[in-house]
Amino acid sequence: MAGDDATLLLNESIDYPETGRLVRINVWSVPESDAYPDGIKYRLHYGTTDGDTILRYDNAHPRTKGHERHTSDGIDPDYEYPGEYTTILKQFREEVETHERTN
Repeated sequence: MAGDDATLLLNESIDYPETGRLVRINVWSVPESDAYPDGIKYRLHYGTTDGDTILRYDNAHPRTKGHERHTSDGIDPDYEYPGEYTTILKQFREEVETHERTN
């Protein structure tokens, strides 16, 4: 949950039963704060139905970690937040589409 002051902006689920994969996209508008200076909280997850992460973008722990890109190998140490979640959302969708076509 994002909290009482959060407004859900995007809640999207896509299942790929033929590959055993799924996508979960959640974006909330939250009050601007030190934790969420942009007023946005997001979690973009692509993984297996068994619970494995293939790709995830989030800012779920902004006080300690900030914006992160997770892969099946762990946190991407070279990831740099582009400044807007809409840019990440577009990139995430493209990466999922590419992975589904090639794997």
